[in-house]
Parts: sequence; C-alpha cells; structure tokens
Amino acid sequence: MNWLLPEYLADALPFEAARIEQQRRSVLDLFRAHGYELVMPPLIEYLDSLLTGSGHDLKLRTFKLVDQVSGRTLGVRADMTPQVARIDAHLLNRQGTTRLCYCDSVLHTMPASISASREPIQIGAELYGHTGHDADVEVIRLMARALDVAGAAPSRIDVGHVGIFRALAEAAGLDVEQLDAALSLLQAKDVPGLQEFCAALPESQRAAFLQLPTLYGGVEVLDRAAVVLPPLPAVTAALATLRRVATALPDLPLSFDLADLRGYHYHNGVVFAAYHPGSASAVALGGRYDGAGAAFGRARAATGFSMDLRLVAQIVGGDEGGGAIVAPAGGDAALSAEVARLRAAGEVVIELLPGENIPEGPRCTRRLVASGGKWTIEQV
Repeated sequence: MNWLLPEYLADALPFEAARIEQQRRSVLDLFRAHGYELVMPPLIEYLDSLLTGSGHDLKLRTFKLVDQVSGRTLGVRADMTPQVARIDAHLLNRQGTTRLCYCDSVLHTMPASISASREPIQIGAELYGHTGHDADVEVIRLMARALDVAGAAPSRIDVGHVGIFRALAEAAGLDVEQLDAALSLLQAKDVPGLQEFCAALPESQRAAFLQLPTLYGGVEVLDRAAVVLPPLPAVTAALATLRRVATALPDLPLSFDLADLRGYHYHNGVVFAAYHPGSASAVALGGRYDGAGAAFGRARAATGFSMDLRLVAQIVGGDEGGGAIVAPAGGDAALSAEVARLRAAGEVVIELLPGENIPEGPRCTRRLVASGGKWTIEQV
C-alpha cells in the first residue's frame, strides 16, 4: 500500500487543480490591482526564525527536521504570515506603508479540523506601517472582495477586538494560568464553566466577563457593550474603533462578537472572520498584529488576512466550463490557423495525434470539422 498518502493529505486532480489555479490567479490579480506586491518566502527556514515573535503559537503545528548543511534545526512553514513580516521588517526595510501578498502551500502537523487538509494552500495580504482603523477597513474589504472573485462571497463577517478581553484580564489581575483558562472557556462559549471560573472575582469584574459571551450580533451590540462593560480606557477605545469600522463598511454583512479571541496571543487589535454557507468553519481569518517584525529588528504596525484555497475550491464547486475542442490529426495550414485563433480566444483545443481517439480525461464537448472549405465547430 505504498501508494497511499498520509492522513489529511490529498492530490488535487485535474478539475480541482484547475479551479484552485483559476482562483489563485483571480485573487492575486485583485491584490495587484490594489497595490499589494507578491513575495515568495522559502518553504523551510531555521526553526528559531519561523517561531520568533509572532510565530510562537505555531510551535506545535510546525514540522521539524535537521539541516544536513548546517546541522541546525529547520522548520517547514505552517503559516506564511511570520515570513512576510520578516521580509517587510528585515529585507525591504521601507519607511511608511507597505502592502504585500503571497500564495503557496503550508504544512501542519495536525489538521485544523476533521475536514481540513494538513497542506492548505494559503493566500493572503498584509498591510504594514499604518496604525489607524482605515487600514483594518481596507483589509476587511479586500478580504470580502477576494472571496467574491473566488466565487465564495461571504454571508457573514464577524468582527471583534482582543483589546477588550485584554483590558478586562489586566484589571482583574489574572495570571498566565487563569488567562489561558478564561480564554478556553470564552472560545468554547462555556457559560457554566465561565461562571464557576469567575466566582472568585469581585462582582464588577465577574459581571464583565460573564457579559462577553452575550455580546454578539449587529452594530447595536457595541452600544450595549458600552453600558454593561466597565469604562476602562482600552475598552472605550476598542469600542470606538469597532464603531468606525462598522460605519466605513455599511455594504458588508458585518456582525460583532466580543468573545471571539482566536489568535489572542498573536493579534492585539481588531480581528475578523468570514463565513460562507458551504463551510462550518471560517473561510478567511485576519486581524491586527502590531509589533510584527520587532524580533527582526523593526517593530511595525500590521494587519492582514489569509484563506485556504483548497477549502474555498471545495465549497464553491461548479461545473467544468464549456469543455475542450478536439482538432483532427494531420491538419492543414487553415486548421492550424483556426486552432491558434481559438486558443488565443481562451478556448481549450486538443490536437489529436495520429491514431489517437478522443481523450478520456478532458471533457471534450466539441470538435473541429471541415465543411465547405472552412473549419467549423460542432457538438460531439
């Protein structure tokens, strides 16, 4: 059984591979039109570089191996975002705003979910050097447009702000162990467990933590949060930022979830997740991670998003398009000219070899036939 692949890995067969490639081109063209420059980091790096700074949370998801040249430990990237942050901070070293994008495979030691691949095709965009909410607005809108051109327009975009929970945790004086426990309970929406956890906290702080799982819905949630949460400066500032985001994106299906703390140790501002009816999990994730690049010598404001093209291709589905055109073997100059014209117009034309039948693989729906001294197309 040597031909079997490891679990949660799969080949992309012709139709799926063609769909992924079409989506890749469409999304990268969109990024280019918005001024995002393409970068291509290496598949493997020294492990300490991959896991430095913003990459620490990736430790358990990263495959490790020994470099036969240097003897040092290498890692196979599990996320391209830290690599792109390194490029911005260390290699480009530009002043002001920089927009970068990327697309390639990453590898995970374990799948993110029961239906996920351990080799996602990660495509994303990052905006460095701007601290204002306008950068978050740009990236959220770009994420929505990227999903749209890929054929998976989002039905809902959840927006939150990790600064709210961070401010509440600091005010309550939670230690590292308590912080991790509270995060797990909130992420699981485990209200009974959260009530038990908060029993030892002062009344005002207990009430604030217990309100977080209920602060989910439309923009009105922000007004309710301003009433039920303590008026800490960081909480007030975070709610103001979320209101500005909501005002700037009235045409997108935004909702707000103040208990969405995915990537808490990585993000430090606005976070967002896009959903599609064809997937139980988010199809794109993003957020602000100011300080990116500090470990590489230059701290930078940063916000961005990424998505898995394998997942997007699966939920989009669709047919195989118009199909290919078959041209007979041994044609004349007129046939060659017609084949060239059709290919230039975007058609798929397969020129049969001598003795070859219509191929089984491609969906050949039409063929070129000689009629009245001309080559014309007819249905197979």
